[in-house]
Amino acid sequence: MEKTKLVEKKVHPLEEYFRKERFPHIWCSGCGLGIAMTSFLYALKELEIPPEKVSVISGIGCSGRVAGYVKVDSYHTTHGRAVPFATGLKLAKPDLNVVVFSGDGDIAAIGGNHLIHAARRNIDLTIICVNNFNYGMTGGQFGPTTPLEAKTTTTPYGNFEHPFNLPYLAYSAGATFVARWTVLHAYQLRQSIRKALSRKGFNFIEVISPCPTGFGRPNKIGDALEEMQYYRENSVIRNEINPKDAELSFRGKIIVGEFVEEDKPSYLEIYQKFLEERGIKR
Repeated sequence: MEKTKLVEKKVHPLEEYFRKERFPHIWCSGCGLGIAMTSFLYALKELEIPPEKVSVISGIGCSGRVAGYVKVDSYHTTHGRAVPFATGLKLAKPDLNVVVFSGDGDIAAIGGNHLIHAARRNIDLTIICVNNFNYGMTGGQFGPTTPLEAKTTTTPYGNFEHPFNLPYLAYSAGATFVARWTVLHAYQLRQSIRKALSRKGFNFIEVISPCPTGFGRPNKIGDALEEMQYYRENSVIRNEINPKDAELSFRGKIIVGEFVEEDKPSYLEIYQKFLEERGIKR
């Protein structure tokens, strides 16, 4: 009698967090967004945060696809409006872990006004801003983080505008946790996301990521592996420094680390105290 062979079903360790029907993804070969998303999902898994207790908000752009790939309550909002949408959701559902996962163009350009005021208010949010130095989805145009001298489709002779230092911008506006990592630093990125998800206040994490199609090609950086090698050779970890000193220069050093972690009352804590002092039930 022939023995029946048992076939072991292989299950992805993050399967519970994926919308499998949305895969395969549409990101370009070599894009770092998959690493950034995986780091985020591993942080959720390690903290044992149930999917129903987390919500992911994104705006328009390549990073915005994350909201459609993760199996939690997620919202793909209009361009630049992820942060105010997340603010409203957090105020309505304080028990949720609300995460904004979007790109540098969405968060720091059209959404820049919302970024600084959410940081000023110290809203309980975790912002994961994937910075690939250009508008990768819409044609590789330059944006507010494009380094000086870098070439894009709209700066063919090199960028003449000074870029934002995003960690410094977030900190100066009021963020209480600020970090920056490249996608090469997947473990450190995961640990910073875990920390952000476990604390109150406005948490901002910048993730430097390759965009081989939109940014790497016009600047002759090479393929994604060559860019990751560049991260390895040029990243300098400097924890607890003033984010003002964490500038990025084109083809220069990349300062990474956890720059700021401080405590101050969040908007929700101040609001809740106001209600309790007056005997008002929320």
